[in-house]
Amino acid sequence: MVKRPSIYTNADRMARALFERLGDHIRLALPLGLGKPVTLVNALTRLAVADPDLKLSIFTALTLQRPKTGSDIEKRFLEPAMERLFGRYPSLLYADLIAANKLPNNIEVSEFFFQAATWLGNSYAQRHYISANYTHARDVLIAQNPNLLSQLVPRDGNRISLSCNTDISADLFEMRKQGKMDFLAVGELCDALPFMDGPAALPENELEMMLQPAEQIDLFSAVRRPVSDAQYAMGLHVSRMIVDGGTLQIGIGAIGDAVAHALMLRDKAALGDVWKTSPFVLSGGEIAPFKTGLYAVSEMLVGGLLALFESGIIRREVDGVSIHAGFFVEARDMYKQLRAMAPSKRAKIAMMPVSFTNALYGDEEAKRTARVDARFINSAMKVSILGDAMSDAAETGAVVSGIGGQFNFFEQAFALDDGRAILTVPATRFSGGKTTSNIVWQLSVTSVPRHMRDIVITEYGAADLRGQTDEEVIKRMIAITDSRFQTALVKKAKNCGKLSENYQIPEEFRNNTPQALENWLTPYRDVFLPDFPLGSDFEEIERVLLPALSRLSQATTSKMDLVRLIWSSVFESAHPSEEDAMERMGFDRKKHFFESPQARALRGALRRVSKNNF
Repeated sequence: MVKRPSIYTNADRMARALFERLGDHIRLALPLGLGKPVTLVNALTRLAVADPDLKLSIFTALTLQRPKTGSDIEKRFLEPAMERLFGRYPSLLYADLIAANKLPNNIEVSEFFFQAATWLGNSYAQRHYISANYTHARDVLIAQNPNLLSQLVPRDGNRISLSCNTDISADLFEMRKQGKMDFLAVGELCDALPFMDGPAALPENELEMMLQPAEQIDLFSAVRRPVSDAQYAMGLHVSRMIVDGGTLQIGIGAIGDAVAHALMLRDKAALGDVWKTSPFVLSGGEIAPFKTGLYAVSEMLVGGLLALFESGIIRREVDGVSIHAGFFVEARDMYKQLRAMAPSKRAKIAMMPVSFTNALYGDEEAKRTARVDARFINSAMKVSILGDAMSDAAETGAVVSGIGGQFNFFEQAFALDDGRAILTVPATRFSGGKTTSNIVWQLSVTSVPRHMRDIVITEYGAADLRGQTDEEVIKRMIAITDSRFQTALVKKAKNCGKLSENYQIPEEFRNNTPQALENWLTPYRDVFLPDFPLGSDFEEIERVLLPALSRLSQATTSKMDLVRLIWSSVFESAHPSEEDAMERMGFDRKKHFFESPQARALRGALRRVSKNNF
């Protein structure tokens, strides 16, 4: 008889059993992101908090947390919608303790990737961060000598699925099978996870214990943000680089959504007028619909890839599969979509370890044959005018997110005969009441070194940097820089002897302005460039509020900007949905003399947005 895992319905009892089985020090390996068995991890943490003689060491990444509301405006907007937007995803106790600076000495947590900006300003998290490429994280984990691996899993008969997290776990189970590792494996049941078959599926006897809580956790939902003009422009520029019959990787977020949507528009031959009216110089000649289709290999299965799969654009198969991916965390509708998909169709999506998706090592010849015309698309926060990029940390060295697999994809792009790594970066950033350039002379932190510069895209165009001289790289970067910052960068480059004294910015690149961008895309926004191309959990009135709240947030750093918004609340015409929007935020529907300055500023922001859009 095949031994089945011991079943527990009480997480605290299972936690005690694990400490009894493994001794007074548990070295716990947790998957990144969605696959964390939250109920069990919280029970283990509670037990260690209560007993200082027990030690709990956790190695993981991407601890998902619902947003913390700070200002009154944030509370008014988010708190009524928190469960609808993010699910009833429970908080991880170790994260709460770290945030409150109350993690006891007998508990240690190290991560190799952060949820973006979550741990800025937190000394413990920053000090215990481990910098590692995604493909190297497995070996870093193995060096911790874990004695427990625990994961959230769905079950089908006598099988379980690693589902959203084959990324590192699949390799660890295989290494245990080969006798190279020795650890206890346990699971927490979650029927909401889609059962991904193929390499993700394992016999349930791979687990020694299974927690079947009376109430299963609700999955974390990554809320989609509206796609801005700049993000759409970057997506449109990227779409011209994707070769029919080629290979695609994109990431999560608004730019990934924009890329996917632009490719679907391209497939419908809907972009002709957009290209004709572009005020910016266009690069890349791939504008025809897809006859062969694409194959996707990505560390992350995102909504954009699934939309391209459903639309039939991703259809080129490798070993009977159109998408190979390592993990996923997305908006809740993607989980439902995967669960509802016919098994035969879902089998075209194979969840794999990142040692497969992010590297050419192992069966390299087959990977090279499959990954033709590969385009790896990732984002950066800043890029120097010489082509190196800052993607994961701030100037102080504080980690914003982590390098993840970005450098892995650059390595692949250079190793493959026809591969390219594309970095998207908004040309500017608005913060503290000031607009600054994201194209700068020099970076204090480098994620991608300048000797691996490839293609950089801003809303103003694409710069192909591979194999170019430093002077030519500077010229091409100037061509995609916001025009407000071009002159200063040119002067710096000339002073440093990197640019000829005779160089002048060509006239066709002197109109890189937000106004030119707005003039270009505004006629198409209502036609086929919607704020949420892949759908949204925001209600209609919340979608009305989002741009106004963004305007209000920008104004909070300047007293004069706030005064201007309050002035607008008095002298400008009302937004068509103003009364409903004010009510949704808990303010009076009608304007009145005793209205608070905060309410007046919001009303003014709504009117300013309305004035710009109507």
